[in-house]
Parts: sequence; C-alpha cells; structure tokens
Amino acid sequence: MFRLLITTISVFTASMVNSQEPAMTDVATIDGIIDAYYEVVSGPAGEVADISRDRGLHHPNAWVSIAGVDAQGKPFVTAMSLSDYHGDNEPREEGFFEIETGRSVSRSGNMAHIWSSYTSATTDGGEPFTSGVNSITLFWDGNRWWIMGWMFDGSA
Repeated sequence: MFRLLITTISVFTASMVNSQEPAMTDVATIDGIIDAYYEVVSGPAGEVADISRDRGLHHPNAWVSIAGVDAQGKPFVTAMSLSDYHGDNEPREEGFFEIETGRSVSRSGNMAHIWSSYTSATTDGGEPFTSGVNSITLFWDGNRWWIMGWMFDGSA
C-alpha cells in the first residue's frame, strides 16, 4: 500500500510540475535522453543553458550531486535539486562543451544506470581541458525516460 501511495504521488507530481512537453526524440530512448543531457549543458560564451529543455529531461524530484575533495583532502558530496543546480542561469563567461566519449548501460526493468565518460572543452570540438565520468540514473514510465539524478566527481 505504501509503495502504491508513493507511486501515485510521484506520477501526480510529475504531471503537475513538469508541464512542458519535451521532444519525444529527447526522451523516447536512452540514446536520445543522454544526447540531450549533454546538449543542454554545452554552449558558447554569452549564452545561457536551455533550462526549459533540461527540466523536460529530468523528473520533478530529480537530484544532482557533485563529489569532491576539500582543502584538507577529505572527500565530500554536495546534493541539490535541479532548480538549485540551475541557479540564476547567467550567460556563460566562457564556452563549455561536454562531449560523451564512452558509455556503459545497465538496465533492470524500468530503471537504467549509465556510466558516461566525457571530455570538456571551451570550444565545440576544441582541445579538452578535463575529462570525467557522469553517473546517471534513469526511469522508464512506460512512455518515456526520465533522468532521476546524476553525479560526477569534481576532484577526479
């Protein structure tokens, strides 16, 4: 009974809070949602991220976590809502292009976990200044994929 109540609340919340309709090419397949995930974070200096599109990819209860190491060498993690992650969405001071370089997918029923390797550059196709791995959790609701949450390690 408790699971049914949570499911009912989550479905209601998703339909009420996330009123914009994403392009089905963005959410119909794992490839589509991961491609869109990288497209919304990338762009040239002076532009803002397409947070409307990003909200359409993420479940209303989605979370974002960033792991790192503090000045004393102690590991930490900061978890936040998608809205907190978006912040004021100011124009980028410099270009930021994150390109997926590899992917491992593990799926069980209506959930999938993605390990997505990437490089980041300040120009589209430019020399990478960093690389890393995103850990992305997806949910299939029977009609589309939702990003439930993602995490990366900023100290890696």
